[in-house]
Amino acid sequence: MSAVTAVKKFVTDLVLWTCFAGGLAASAGAGAVIDDNTQKNIATGVGAVVALLAGSRIAKKPKIKAFLGRPGTLWFLFLFNGGTAAAMYFTMDGIKGILAAAMMGVVSLGAAGGLVAGRRKRAEAEAIVSGRA
Repeated sequence: MSAVTAVKKFVTDLVLWTCFAGGLAASAGAGAVIDDNTQKNIATGVGAVVALLAGSRIAKKPKIKAFLGRPGTLWFLFLFNGGTAAAMYFTMDGIKGILAAAMMGVVSLGAAGGLVAGRRKRAEAEAIVSGRA
């Protein structure tokens, strides 16, 4: 890999991770910094979208994708996010609690889908190896 390519990759990764961390910080900390309700809601929403877009780009990188596809990681995501969704639903008031629980539930269901898909792939591979296919 040439020096220019290495620098370009480094800068790209730095920008992605900075956008991800900044988006999370904006969505979580807007209430502590901004007094106006409308501006606070806009900052929270924009921060969440920036973090989501940057995070989805980061998740496509081979090392991160391999880590997220491991059964242990998927089980953790499924159980942790499912439990957090239930806790958010019962502890947060109004629409914020419902939306937060729904989003965490979506992540939990996505991890469950990854577990089911991985199990099917392993079963198919075992069938091919054993000659049952």
